[in-house]
Amino acid sequence: MTRQSISLTKPNDEWLRMQVENNEYFSKSEVVNDLIRQARKHQAHADFIRAKLSKSETTGFTNLTQEEILQQSKSSLNEKI
Repeated sequence: MTRQSISLTKPNDEWLRMQVENNEYFSKSEVVNDLIRQARKHQAHADFIRAKLSKSETTGFTNLTQEEILQQSKSSLNEKI
């Protein structure tokens, strides 16, 4: 694992410290790594939606119902995660 040095604002440092003190995490590094993992998942989800929207703009209309579209999207998303 690589080692990094970062500067934090006082409120962010306090929040990180509280996460560790409340036994939510073992260390501040663990909190930061978890936040990065969450951000990466969020980015992957946003990229997936953006790609779907882009594709839909070029493919035209569908005969699927709203529920079918939602189910299809959820299935595709679950396969990628």
